[in-house]
Amino acid sequence: MDGTCFQDFLDLFSKAYPDVLNLVQMDNASFHKSLDLKWPDNVIPIFQPPNSPELNPIERLWEHIKYELSWEHYTTLDQLRRKLKQVLDSISSEAIASICGWDYITSALLSATS
Repeated sequence: MDGTCFQDFLDLFSKAYPDVLNLVQMDNASFHKSLDLKWPDNVIPIFQPPNSPELNPIERLWEHIKYELSWEHYTTLDQLRRKLKQVLDSISSEAIASICGWDYITSALLSATS
């Protein structure tokens, strides 16, 4: 990942959701803070404090995915890929919201950035 790739993501994301204001949570990766980035008008970054994975909703999703993959033995990378695809396909939008959408995360991020 680099600034150019991230800029492409931001532009595509902005175009996919043009009629709403989008708050995007960021960790402190260097490409998230590149001085060359041009943030679209409908995308506002919220940077989480350094070294705070408990505030990053994706960490909770990774935990869920890793749990689903645990206790199985994969002898090939293709087996692991198939199982990962099965796990990802089985997670609904509602499940992701339940896993990642905790009020304390939003409250902490908004407090840290104000």
